[in-house]
Amino acid sequence: MNSLQQASSAFMHCQLFYVRDSQQMQIARLQSLIVAHKLPIVLHIELFSDKLTQKRRQQLSQQLDQKATQPILLLDDKDTLSWLSDGLSVAPEWDKLQRRVVSAGRKSELLLQAAKMTSESKAIDATAGFGHDSLILASTGAQVVMLEQQPLMALLLLAEQQRMTALPNWQKLMARLQIINTDAISYFKSMSSHSLANADKSVDVVYLDPMFPEDSYQDQKTGKGAKVGKHMQALHQLARPPTSDEERQLLQSALSAVSQYSGRVIVKRPQLAPLLANQAASECWHNEAVRFDGYFTR
Repeated sequence: MNSLQQASSAFMHCQLFYVRDSQQMQIARLQSLIVAHKLPIVLHIELFSDKLTQKRRQQLSQQLDQKATQPILLLDDKDTLSWLSDGLSVAPEWDKLQRRVVSAGRKSELLLQAAKMTSESKAIDATAGFGHDSLILASTGAQVVMLEQQPLMALLLLAEQQRMTALPNWQKLMARLQIINTDAISYFKSMSSHSLANADKSVDVVYLDPMFPEDSYQDQKTGKGAKVGKHMQALHQLARPPTSDEERQLLQSALSAVSQYSGRVIVKRPQLAPLLANQAASECWHNEAVRFDGYFTR
């Protein structure tokens, strides 16, 4: 998602509904994540005794929307933390990507064709969102730093990492992910100022998937194109597409981060969307729906 979206200095107040008393331990772990990662979030916690059917989720969302209240988080009967967005529960749901992660390779994943990573690589997903592409990058055995500016999204990612770490088959992959609640530009500036002191922390790939207008998936002439999924719809509530100046700043900062290591920047775009910052790519990989533009520094 767009890592240039300006964040408020105030704390974000979130309503957290849980469904049974035995979830107190999970709630305590969420609070610990907020403290440990210094997330500017305050949880208002309440037991929800009704069954969380889709109808009840929609009603709950509508009732609270009318009151113009804080975002709604749900801890369901499977102990999965989700965000209630327009009546739909959205969560990273990394376990649903298991088959894709296990079989991920350059033949099946355009992203890996573009990134050309190995188990020795280090990557930064500078616009992490729900983290699905980070998992594909980490499936190579590489270390992946996930940057997410929105505190709400960062909490969802951290909670999902914590949940998946409890599953034996996922533990090694989870250990290769580092989630940081920050904006990409600030992080890249910090990298630059500490580059001499941290020469061992080379970066081979920076991955960018910035927010883009919802109609970017559509052909401007025919109006046809891929549908926007519920995860992307939810992200549009938190972030706006970057301006042209912000696109240039983001791309140039990413290129600077990998330049001293002869790395590359990979930008994900809808197939029909314009180039990021209108800057020509070194190489492109695409299918009918999506395009990966590569910018090389070597």
